[in-house]
Amino acid sequence: MYYVYILQSSKSGILYYGYTTDLKRRLKEHNDGKSKFTSGHRPWKLVQYSAFVDEQKAKDFELYLKSGSGKAFIYKRLVNVVLMKDELGKK
Repeated sequence: MYYVYILQSSKSGILYYGYTTDLKRRLKEHNDGKSKFTSGHRPWKLVQYSAFVDEQKAKDFELYLKSGSGKAFIYKRLVNVVLMKDELGKK
């Protein structure tokens, strides 16, 4: 399987979009500081992922998420729902 994932920094709140074949390993690498871009924003939590059988479709979806319309889609349809549930759980 091929995974496109969205992480949120618990430190800064920013989102990071990525692609991998091993989701658990990749999240651990981000939290262990092995990724240059994400190391300064640790710790990370997984807020959403999508699984694909086709590698090219996963890559295309990751590229879409990084585009302007993809980011709008993320906030409107994916991440806001997850973050709202997260906030409700804290109350």
